[in-house]
Amino acid sequence: MAEIQKEPTIILAGGRIRCRRCQAHSKRSRGQCKKPALRGKAVCRFHGGKSTGPKTHEGRQRIASAKIAHSEETRAKRRGRSESDARMRNFEDIMHVLGMTTAPRWRGRKPNGYVPITTVEQAKAWIAADTLDLHQKLSFDAISEVPPLKLHRN
Repeated sequence: MAEIQKEPTIILAGGRIRCRRCQAHSKRSRGQCKKPALRGKAVCRFHGGKSTGPKTHEGRQRIASAKIAHSEETRAKRRGRSESDARMRNFEDIMHVLGMTTAPRWRGRKPNGYVPITTVEQAKAWIAADTLDLHQKLSFDAISEVPPLKLHRN
């Protein structure tokens, strides 16, 4: 998609006033807002120029732990996806180290927590640690999620 050119200034009052133009764009029409930006800001009052952000420590904490702006994705979901991506990268490394595949490597950004596995010893250690971790998670989940026993008499 082509980048839309933004107009940096707007002329008001019959050419007598020249000021910065709001840099916000409409999702629907893809057009730039026609209002002037607030002094020292990049957007007008309708697009958040009057916002000063959270002032108190509690407000900053609330914003930091709040949902991320796009869709229903939270920080916890991003962290979980990053951990599973790192785990998949490690599986791929192990397959290459053990000669199980000659497929090209996974491209793109490396997830947080990913440490490359380059030797057979590292692969064995990672498999042992992952198996133990998975076993502990499963045994804890199995104990905590056991439904109560229901006895039916007919």
